Amino acid sequence: MKNIYKNEQSGRSMVEMLGVLAIIGVLSVGGIAGYSKAMTKFKINKSMDQISMLVANIRTLYSGQRNYSGLSNKNAISFGIIPGEMDGGGSVITNAFAGKVTIATAAVNENKDAAFTIKYEGLGREACVTMATSDWGSGSSSGLVDMKVSPTAADGKTYSGTNLPVALTEAATQCACDTAVCSITWTYL
Repeated sequence: MKNIYKNEQSGRSMVEMLGVLAIIGVLSVGGIAGYSKAMTKFKINKSMDQISMLVANIRTLYSGQRNYSGLSNKNAISFGIIPGEMDGGGSVITNAFAGKVTIATAAVNENKDAAFTIKYEGLGREACVTMATSDWGSGSSSGLVDMKVSPTAADGKTYSGTNLPVALTEAATQCACDTAVCSITWTYL
């Protein structure tokens, strides 16, 4: 006699499905964390490239001039010396972290407009520490006069000469910004 009530089931049990979902969840969280870390690293590298490009472009543009008179965000945009992805419209320049960038002239040894500054705002702690400890060109040939590392947009400590690049422990102290408000200002001749 043939058994018509065969009890052969195929498929997965609820416990097995929950196990699979738990594994997928753990892998997703790890993937998101890895992606976030990779994006931060990408933005740091992009910002460092942008700063180097800005310095080179400003120096090239003003190479035949005695000083940097008239250098501002508005003029930098109109002269075409900023990368297109940094143009925030009008006279606004933004960095890879969506923070404000300010380009201006600076006085050195009482010589008005003898130097220029590039200020990056809106940096997180990791970006601030990495950028502050990078060698932006030490020595008189680089033209880097000083660098101001600030946990807020208003204050900070200025490093110059043999204090550049900033020591890691010093940068970690100065980059005590938990709300992504750190800023760095470079001054170049």
